[in-house]
Amino acid sequence: MRTSVARVLTGAAGLTLMGVGASLLWEVPDLTGVLIWLGGAVVLHDALIAPSVLLIGLVLVRGGARGPVRGALLVAGALTVVALPVLLRPGKPANSSVLPLDYPRNWLLTLAAVATVTALVLAARGIRRGRRRPRS
Repeated sequence: MRTSVARVLTGAAGLTLMGVGASLLWEVPDLTGVLIWLGGAVVLHDALIAPSVLLIGLVLVRGGARGPVRGALLVAGALTVVALPVLLRPGKPANSSVLPLDYPRNWLLTLAAVATVTALVLAARGIRRGRRRPRS
C-alpha cells in the first residue's frame, strides 16, 4: 500500500515539474534551438549513455550492487551531459556575471556526492543482508 502511494506522489510531482518546464518553454525566443538540443540529448542518452552504463554495470559489478551502480552511472552521465557546455567553454567569459561560479569544481563535487550516496546505499544493503542471515 505504501509503495503505491509513494509512486502516485512521485508521479504527481513529476507531472507537475513537467508542466512547469512546458510553461517555461513558451517564453523561450529560440524554441527550435531548444527542441534540437533536447532531441540531441535523447539521442545521446539512448545511443551512448544507456548502453555504456548497462555494459559497465554488467562487466564490473556482480550481484546486488549492480542496480545502485547503474543508477549512479546514469546520474553521473546525465550530470556530465548537462554540464558539458560550461565544462568545455573556451576560457573565461568577457562578462564575469554570465558564468559566475566554478562549474568544473561544482560538477566534481556533485559526482562525489553521487558516489557517496551510492556507497552508503550499498553499505546499508550489506548491513541489512548481514542481519538477515541466521547465526550458527
